[in-house]
Amino acid sequence: MPRSPFQDVRKEVAALNIGTKIKQLRLKRGLTLQAVSDRTGLSKPSLSQIENNSGAPPIATLIKISNALGVKIGYFFQDAPDQQRLVVVRREARREIKKLNHADRYAGIGYRYESLAHPMVDKQMEPFIVEIDPRGVDEIPYNTHDGEEFIFVLNGRLEFRSPDQVIELAPEDSIYFDSSIPHGLRGIGGSARVMVVVFTG
Repeated sequence: MPRSPFQDVRKEVAALNIGTKIKQLRLKRGLTLQAVSDRTGLSKPSLSQIENNSGAPPIATLIKISNALGVKIGYFFQDAPDQQRLVVVRREARREIKKLNHADRYAGIGYRYESLAHPMVDKQMEPFIVEIDPRGVDEIPYNTHDGEEFIFVLNGRLEFRSPDQVIELAPEDSIYFDSSIPHGLRGIGGSARVMVVVFTG
């Protein structure tokens, strides 16, 4: 019987142990799922799914969880707390996450992202390569989180949406914005591959 692509995604998520690290840190902090839910605005079932490595959280969700637990988002991609002042991440060594879904009504509309500097501890910024799928306007999930964000389009066309603006970006275009603004992204005419740098401060 052929393997489901969802089985492959769950296997990749489990290999990174992101959910396990979240659960261990939550318990170490003495927090219940309800407490983390209250701090993040995420539902208990969603948090439980993430902790069980059954679903890959999008970047904005990881930022909310990391803030609730008092760590930077890079904590969840590190193997060991090695203090280094310079790190090199080869292409084959990137930490890749394929997202299953953002919420139930977005099932099947995924994207994948790769951490570009996971060995560096206590970073002030988090760089990722993100591939964003095309989707309908009414299917765009909007995110908000602390910090600032920089996006540089590598290939494809990207649409950025906020409550006040709709901006289309072509290859080598970029945008920098306050991440507390509700924002959503979609590929136009196909998937868009972008570099996203999140400044968490």
